[in-house]
Amino acid sequence: MSLPGRRVGTTNVHVTDLGFGCAPIGNLYSEVDDATAFDAVDAAWDAGIRYFDTAPHYGLGLSERRLGRALAGRPRDEYVLSTKVGRLLVPNPNPTGSDLGVGLFAVADTVTRRFDFSGDGIRRSLDSSLERLGVDRVDIVLIHDPDDHLDQAIDEAAPALVELREQGVISAVGVGMNQWQAPLRMIEECDLDVVMLAGRWTLADRTGAPLMDACQSRGISVFAAAPYNSGLLASDWPPDGANFDYGPAPRDMVELARQCARTAARHGATLPQLAMQFPLRHAATASVVAGMRTPQHVRSTVERAGARLSPELWAAVEAEALTRA
Repeated sequence: MSLPGRRVGTTNVHVTDLGFGCAPIGNLYSEVDDATAFDAVDAAWDAGIRYFDTAPHYGLGLSERRLGRALAGRPRDEYVLSTKVGRLLVPNPNPTGSDLGVGLFAVADTVTRRFDFSGDGIRRSLDSSLERLGVDRVDIVLIHDPDDHLDQAIDEAAPALVELREQGVISAVGVGMNQWQAPLRMIEECDLDVVMLAGRWTLADRTGAPLMDACQSRGISVFAAAPYNSGLLASDWPPDGANFDYGPAPRDMVELARQCARTAARHGATLPQLAMQFPLRHAATASVVAGMRTPQHVRSTVERAGARLSPELWAAVEAEALTRA
């Protein structure tokens, strides 16, 4: 079984339109045991997901190690793997016992992150990721969160990855961020194949529209990550105290999400179904990447992504968006 696939930019890489985001199996916010993490990856595979995204940042390398072990034995040519560069993991001179307070991951902080977007740093990061993953190649490499290092990312990191792509070491180059302005500059100045945009092209937050349109015009793909906006869109009815963008949701965002929930209910659907399917309605989107922690999370995500939603529902959703604009 395999889910539908879409091409990444003009490369020969094709990803399933639902991707497995590996931050949760790196103990994002709370611990998950090895068995549960491995079962989640197995459930994703059984459901037809063939695109897996990870990063050194996720659990200080734990996500990469677990993903590599979970995929070991799977035919390497049957799945697409992406990781990220820009953070080197180095010994922590002042460990506190947990990374939760700094990095949001429930892991021991024996190592720490050091930003490095130099060409040498990019190559060292990729080599370390390959070792943790236990593979000889990854398909896609994303420059991770260069918010405060944008010039170096453009001048050094991107050219280093383009060189690796031209050498055949990797197949696609991109950037992954929680904002749309810096990636917009990068697609104008760098030879990128894909942008991973987290939280800025969702049912509730469409501020990334200028980037989406620019990517479409240039033949660059978008991986729409964080489709639930940190939890706001993950429930049939957004509760008081829901999270949005890694913090408490502003009241107006909660009300917006509740209005979408009411509209969905009137058409026999749910808010999470809308949230999972909305990003693919833009032609630039190649995959919706959702974090999944357990087999149950995988099954519910796949169900939501595949639910049949009526044209009338989407027309109502778009009419409401126009009213708010």
